[in-house]
Amino acid sequence: MKTLKFRRRLMEEILAGRKNVTWRLFDDKDLKVGDNVELLCWENKEKFADAEIVEVHEKTLGKIEEKDFDGHERFESREEMLETYKKYYGDKVHCEDCKVYISPDAGIGQKKHRGSS
Repeated sequence: MKTLKFRRRLMEEILAGRKNVTWRLFDDKDLKVGDNVELLCWENKEKFADAEIVEVHEKTLGKIEEKDFDGHERFESREEMLETYKKYYGDKVHCEDCKVYISPDAGIGQKKHRGSS
């Protein structure tokens, strides 16, 4: 099964339903509509929920619009956004023409669990 890792600070947002969109650069998982994924805590790799990918949109970081932030954490500036993704993906995030795969995750509220493997 495919997995998506999230920092611990985002887990509660996901479980509460406030974060239901993820942006992934350099999609090495080939995420597709209908994929069932396990959501893991990045720090300890423990599963905290299951989800289903219900949409996938591709655009560049430079084309991110206000509507793309619906269900996603916000950044104070484009610079903060780029720096955040550099922490996740390294220096290859060097420009605003990096492709972003925007995937709303559905069903988190119905499928959440903690401490299960």
